[in-house]
Amino acid sequence: MAPSVAARDDRIELRATREEKRLLVAAAAQERLDVTSFIMRRVLQAAREIVDKAERIVVSKRDTERVLNLLENPPKPTRVLIEAARRRRSR
Repeated sequence: MAPSVAARDDRIELRATREEKRLLVAAAAQERLDVTSFIMRRVLQAAREIVDKAERIVVSKRDTERVLNLLENPPKPTRVLIEAARRRRSR
């Protein structure tokens, strides 16, 4: 069975100069796509990359080892942390 394809029901309006539109139409024609498909292919790929980069945290090997070590061997709580926990409990 073929995977279902979501219907594109939402709209996005774009304003373009005559030259920008001409360029988009020409580029879409070169790839044998309509303008909407051409724009969506290019823009969605870029959007995914931007969101992925913004949501990912890249940690060095050294920092990864430090975090894992701290998880396995947590430091003893400081006096300030103990006092903060007491204040929180008393609320």
